[in-house]
Amino acid sequence: MVKKRSFLRSAGFFLLVVLIVLFCIFPFIQMLSTSFKYQWDWGNPSLIPTQINTDAYKELLNIGQDLKNVPESIIELLENTPDMTRAQKDQILDKYRSSGDVFPFPRYFMNSLILSGVAALMSVIIAILGAYSFSRLRYPGRATVQRGVLFVYMFGGILLLIPLYKVCVGIGLLSTRGGTFTALLIIYMVQTLPVSLYMLGNFFRTIPFSIEEAAMIEGSSRFGTIWRIIIPLSLSSIVTVYIYSFMIAWNEYLFASVFLKGFKNLYTLPMGLRALFVSKNAVWDRIMAASVLTAVPVIALFMGIQKNLVGGMSEGGVKE
Repeated sequence: MVKKRSFLRSAGFFLLVVLIVLFCIFPFIQMLSTSFKYQWDWGNPSLIPTQINTDAYKELLNIGQDLKNVPESIIELLENTPDMTRAQKDQILDKYRSSGDVFPFPRYFMNSLILSGVAALMSVIIAILGAYSFSRLRYPGRATVQRGVLFVYMFGGILLLIPLYKVCVGIGLLSTRGGTFTALLIIYMVQTLPVSLYMLGNFFRTIPFSIEEAAMIEGSSRFGTIWRIIIPLSLSSIVTVYIYSFMIAWNEYLFASVFLKGFKNLYTLPMGLRALFVSKNAVWDRIMAASVLTAVPVIALFMGIQKNLVGGMSEGGVKE
């Protein structure tokens, strides 16, 4: 017999869930609200700005900033002089353009996007092959290797920072931009690989081996089975692992702050936000706008592939 929940109990549970959700999203709402406020409106406790200000976003994305410091008389002169060539106009405008106040947010954004995306992709590819070997193959030392991959989490990042830095310097990786990028790529991949192996390995064990046996009887190879059977049935878990790996690399600051110190053009967004906070451009609307734009890719990633974040894709595939 199923007991019906009382109205007060259901209402209390609903209220608790609402309070937890509001507690979690309030910092993001405050961040978004401040990013749209003018300086004279920062003391306003209301989350709704008195007047919408998009200047911070325009400055960060470099929208309409080329002619910001050019006097109106010069602009009118250039517009009313059709005989002047484009090169001559650009030469005049270059005298008024100043890059000292321009925060290179798009460059830092692309650096983080490329580094995080590639590191997460490499981690997922290696984790699929490794997790399949842990869950399906039998070989000497398999259990030891499977437990040993989690050994890396026994040490904090700060303990591994100096040894890894010395190793990378010793082999000459940090002397070039490409080498520095590769070093960070390997570090981010190693950071997320143990948990990726653990998560995918547990999920692969839930897939009935009968499906693979049927494919192999039909002549499919081991890699063909992984490509045609394991990956489609594990898509939800693979997507989850990719998001996890992407977020770890996207928000990482410790290793980037040391490895990228000599290459400012390779700064990632966490380092860029730190540089913005201690610079002369450190105004709250710009800092909050940069924080909002930093959170957008992760939110978009969740919204774009949330349909794949469902379980039970292999349920009913075969009857044992």
